[in-house]
Amino acid sequence: MYKLDRTAFSAGSHKELSDKNREHWKSQSMEERLRAAAYLNSVAWNYPLDTPPKMDRSVFSMRKHR
Repeated sequence: MYKLDRTAFSAGSHKELSDKNREHWKSQSMEERLRAAAYLNSVAWNYPLDTPPKMDRSVFSMRKHR
C-alpha cells in the first residue's frame, strides 16, 4: 500500500526534479506503475482501492456505421 510522505521535499529546478521523477518511474516495473496509478485514482475519486466503482454502461450507445 502506498502512503503519501508529506515530510519529503526536495528543492531544485523544475528540470532537475522532472528528470529525477522520470528516472524513478522508469526504474519501476509496468505492474508497479499501474498499481500506483490505480492508487492515485482511488484517492482522487474517493473510492476504496480494492473495490473500484462499476462503469455506467447506460451512458454509452452503439450504432452501426453505414
